[in-house]
Amino acid sequence: MEVISIFDMLKIGVGPSSSHTLGPWRAGNRFILKAKRKFDLKECTSLQVELYGSLSLTGIGHATDIASALGLVGYDPTTYPTENLDAEIAEIKAREVLNFNGEVEVPFVWTENIRFNREFLPYHPNAVTFKATFQNGKTFKETFYSIGGGFVVQEERKRAKEKKELFQQFPFQVTKGADLLRFCKEENKTAYDIILTNELTLRSQEEIDKGIQDVWKVMLDSMYLGCHTEGILPGGLKVERRAFATHNKLIGNVPYSTPEEWLSSIRQTEVAFRQILKWVSCFALAVNEVNASLGRIVTAPTNGSAGVIPAVLMYYLCIENHSGNFEHIREFLLVAGQVGSIFKQGATISAAMGGCQAEIGVSSAMAAAGLTSLLGGNPGQILMAAEIAMEHHLGLTCDPIAGLVQVPCIERNAMGAIKAIQAAEMAIDGDAEKAKVSLDSVVQTMWQTAQDMNRKYKETSEGGLAVAVGLSDC
Repeated sequence: MEVISIFDMLKIGVGPSSSHTLGPWRAGNRFILKAKRKFDLKECTSLQVELYGSLSLTGIGHATDIASALGLVGYDPTTYPTENLDAEIAEIKAREVLNFNGEVEVPFVWTENIRFNREFLPYHPNAVTFKATFQNGKTFKETFYSIGGGFVVQEERKRAKEKKELFQQFPFQVTKGADLLRFCKEENKTAYDIILTNELTLRSQEEIDKGIQDVWKVMLDSMYLGCHTEGILPGGLKVERRAFATHNKLIGNVPYSTPEEWLSSIRQTEVAFRQILKWVSCFALAVNEVNASLGRIVTAPTNGSAGVIPAVLMYYLCIENHSGNFEHIREFLLVAGQVGSIFKQGATISAAMGGCQAEIGVSSAMAAAGLTSLLGGNPGQILMAAEIAMEHHLGLTCDPIAGLVQVPCIERNAMGAIKAIQAAEMAIDGDAEKAKVSLDSVVQTMWQTAQDMNRKYKETSEGGLAVAVGLSDC
């Protein structure tokens, strides 16, 4: 198996989709690196982008064309100033020129040099081909596959051997829930200890802490921004942002001026049952409203499900434990990341492969596991919580209206977060050794369900709500 780090499962990027935005963006970056090994980019005379399958069918709503172009310009999606995006794309379209890796201006007619092909390539439903032509008449062409969660591969998988070798260096090689449970028992360690030990083979403690701090900052900032931004989301569905109004009703007149002060202020608000539900929903909605407007979020494990994990972690910090600190954040994210990697290795985190169970279902399982760890759950209970959360998302389809990551996607994050909290509570009160369904069984079942699911329910906007409700209805 290949090594998967927590920072593979939790990536900083730009909305609205990890597979349809972040993936193609990174593919464009990788195309540049490969082309530079063989050609002088300053001699490039033309560029062509071909989108296939799900990348084509929902590409407009998922900003796949925009991401592909910005990738070819050479921008890094983790640091790109998203406030510049609209102006940047408008300039490319108006001037009909793309600055290839910032080195040479190449003629680029948006509607001609980016083509949407309904054809599905055999290797994966999400495919993009880049082609560059140079002054000597030679061409360079590469096809990339965005397999979910911002992961990008090619058919030959040249890096697979390197990743497998790294995995062999892990003291505890975990690919299934049973592996994690066995190592915990053999070593008499917590799940968190086992996971952290593995991560330390890839980077130092200081690097891990810095990476988690960066991830948490983006999560917190996206919740804060979403709760303080009103208006209508872009795309034509006329979806009104709801986190703003909900937040105003909940926060009252408590003073604050930064995201960190905001977190502390929330701890002073009323925490009756209804308010807890509303706060958790508000956090999740906020993140995915930012995501839907092409803002910066953390892929967790995908953009479409980016609100679940921050919402549940924020619930713990604001409501469950007012003394919660960075050590709790680190434990939550490490445990959640490990559960996500088990799903990625045993099934999929791509909606184009498995429907929304692969996104909201996995994120809910990850969040449930992280929360259970913080609540003092043993390794068996952690896996039990993840299993419960996924079990009640099995079969969930991906049918975004108009191809936008808005309806039903945004609300699903709120539902996934609430389910994660409930799953954690049930697991904490339960006996994992008496559980009838294991995490590994539900992973296997999820993958079989994904294979059985009709293609039109896998991020194509050709079935479900996507055909029952149209733009004219909105």
